[in-house]
Amino acid sequence: MYEAILDLITTRTLSPGQHLVETELAQTLGVSRQPVREAMQRLSNEGWVDLRPGYGAFVHTPTESEADQLLAVRSLLETDSARLAAEHATPEQIARLRELVAVGRAAAERADTDAVVEANADFHRAVTEASGNRVLAELAGQVDRRVRWYYAPVARIRGAASWDEHENLVDAIEARDADTALRLMGEHTERTRRTYHEEVDQVRGA
Repeated sequence: MYEAILDLITTRTLSPGQHLVETELAQTLGVSRQPVREAMQRLSNEGWVDLRPGYGAFVHTPTESEADQLLAVRSLLETDSARLAAEHATPEQIARLRELVAVGRAAAERADTDAVVEANADFHRAVTEASGNRVLAELAGQVDRRVRWYYAPVARIRGAASWDEHENLVDAIEARDADTALRLMGEHTERTRRTYHEEVDQVRGA
């Protein structure tokens, strides 16, 4: 139940700030209210849901500070992952990265935002796995879901440009150019962070 509701939140099927009604969620998910209540408590403990006495439960609305902190951590983890991937990636891992770029491009061309977000997460996870550093990969995995949550609003805006950047990164990894891989990943994550803030500012100004 926890996983089902979290998926609805991270894909933004349930939008930030949306009121969560236990009876409606239970009906939608085909369960009783008790497992929904337990899942909501866990989601609250982890910062996905805000419980407001007298008002109910609401999907957490991330602040710009929270976004900056998360995306800064992501950048630190993934730039080093890219550097290490250029040193350690196997031919099979490089082929997998190219396959994921093709999947992401196809999803972007058909404007399938959910598929783009999934492909993007799969690509970045594959880079960290190619780094050969298991601890680094585990840490990146811990922030993966929140990155998806923040990335969803900008996936359509970033579009094909994001996949051009991914392809350039794979080229650097295949060329064993660690310095370029690190730089490209840093620029890539910074563009995503900047686009997120621009989108938030635009929504607030609407």
